Amino acid sequence: MVVADEAGAGTRPAPGYASVFRVREFRAVFAAHLMSVLGVVVAEIALTVLVFRLTGSPLLSALTFALGFLPYALGGTLLAGLADRYPARRVLVGCDLLCACCAAAMVLPGAPVPLLLALRCAMAVVAPLFQGTRAASLADILGAGDAFVLGRSLLRMVAQSALLAGFGLGGLLLTAVSPRAAIAVTAAGFAGSALLLRFGTRDRPARAAAARTSPRAGLRAVFADRRLRALTLLCWLPPLFLVVPEALMAPYADRIGAGTAALGLLMCALPVGTVAGELWAGSALGPRTRSRITAPLAAVVLLPLLGYAARPGLAVTLVLLLLAGLAHAYTLGLDRWYVDALPEELRGRAMTLLSTGLMTLQGVGMAAAGLAAEFLSVHTVVAGAGALGTACVLALLAELARSGGSKSETGLSAK
Repeated sequence: MVVADEAGAGTRPAPGYASVFRVREFRAVFAAHLMSVLGVVVAEIALTVLVFRLTGSPLLSALTFALGFLPYALGGTLLAGLADRYPARRVLVGCDLLCACCAAAMVLPGAPVPLLLALRCAMAVVAPLFQGTRAASLADILGAGDAFVLGRSLLRMVAQSALLAGFGLGGLLLTAVSPRAAIAVTAAGFAGSALLLRFGTRDRPARAAAARTSPRAGLRAVFADRRLRALTLLCWLPPLFLVVPEALMAPYADRIGAGTAALGLLMCALPVGTVAGELWAGSALGPRTRSRITAPLAAVVLLPLLGYAARPGLAVTLVLLLLAGLAHAYTLGLDRWYVDALPEELRGRAMTLLSTGLMTLQGVGMAAAGLAAEFLSVHTVVAGAGALGTACVLALLAELARSGGSKSETGLSAK
């Protein structure tokens, strides 16, 4: 069953997440996503502990974790064309099997630290290709309508929830087994994901037009289109600024005298708000309403960070972070705008680029926040990120209005 968006759908109740789960192929994609995300989180914890035990070096231990983000730009740039050039199922299964083999090799006794780091890097390089191909294939499985938006929202919420649960699961696992044994769970997770995708999804042909264009030409096409360029930046920039309070959470908690338990609450506030906001928008609102609130929510998503200027205590900071997370519901409407603007032959490459930029810029945002906090107070850095980010979002929304977006889409009128 494919849930299609129809004219006038905004006047009816939204099909909701339950309708998306009625699609058999999506259930396989969802289960595979859950297995692979949990596997990655467990691997990050276990590998970091393993490298530290082997070397005693905090630097190498931190580098192990950072290698989950740093290769995104390389992989997304070099491999983006594969998302459209080959059948999606083949690309997805191939990426999962490569990651399973890399994790299995980490389990081998005596594997040296340079090899462990190289294998972790290889897993990260293919991650943007996998994520972009999966996002593009969702439009084939669910249709490029409201069901696509809800399916993509579910995968995002799984990722947020799995991060919270995965770190706890990984910590508990390491109390019972060695780090290498925990990494073996990751290998099994990737292998299970590959099996689910291989036998749970249809084998669709590659997009024929993609074979006649180079990956670089496809990326140029995305950025040459004024509307696509603005939509891509609108997908990238709010998360870039939203990571600033997360990156500086520990020093801010120390400044306000919060203990480790309070720090844990602060770290959970933004993800919990994000999941709650998406659940509300996906369950209670129709597609037309979600489109109408996209611009207003995007315009205010970073405003709660301005509250840091008053140096709030624990309770107020929790509220500010929850509000920022709730406003993240704008992403459902933004996803619809983006897929509607994409030519089908560019879908895989554009989605890979979107994933690449999102992860890379969040890493840049974390590093920039840390650097700025060396010279300015933490509350000033976070409030400044809120002000600068809001100005950028408003400029992009105005650009969308000028580039042809309807007033009902952007909530703005072109001057």
